Amino acid sequence: MSDQLQGKKIAILVANEGVEQIELTSPLAALREAGAEVDLLAPEAGEIQAFNHLDKGETFTPDGAVRDAEPGGYDGLVLPGGVANPDQLRTDTDAVQFVRAFFEAGKPVGAICHAPWTLINADVVDGRTLTSWPSLQTDLRNAGAEWVDEQVHVDQGLVTSRKPDDIDAFNAKIVEEFAEGKHEGQHA
Repeated sequence: MSDQLQGKKIAILVANEGVEQIELTSPLAALREAGAEVDLLAPEAGEIQAFNHLDKGETFTPDGAVRDAEPGGYDGLVLPGGVANPDQLRTDTDAVQFVRAFFEAGKPVGAICHAPWTLINADVVDGRTLTSWPSLQTDLRNAGAEWVDEQVHVDQGLVTSRKPDDIDAFNAKIVEEFAEGKHEGQHA
């Protein structure tokens, strides 16, 4: 265990059903390995059903409901993907407001795969450069973002990645950005 994120508290926000399991478990392990305290948040306090692509995976118990969480108590935010996960989060007012608060405070955020859908609804991608699962590029461009096809891309504290195959690069960059802390260029 390293102490790179010692004293940092990170939120991972997922829907109660549909998160891509590896995009939850791998960043969670990397953050804890770097010394961070990590809370798993969801819209409801009930169980989280993860998926391995289209097959049901493990279940997880959230540490709390996003509506009860205070963004100010966290140093960073991770948004895993999976098609259904961000599609559900982007229609949840509490989740969208929670995500937006991190940008308003200049705090680092990591989003992988389909997770940038939630960023679109939080209205935080206009003028930003990011990557994602390729099918989101039109949505991101229509929201004012520049889309790039890169394993991982960092734009002023916003770390994005394309897919599970990019997870190691994504994990390394979120740990680095969370260690750096607030970014002046991170904005809503």
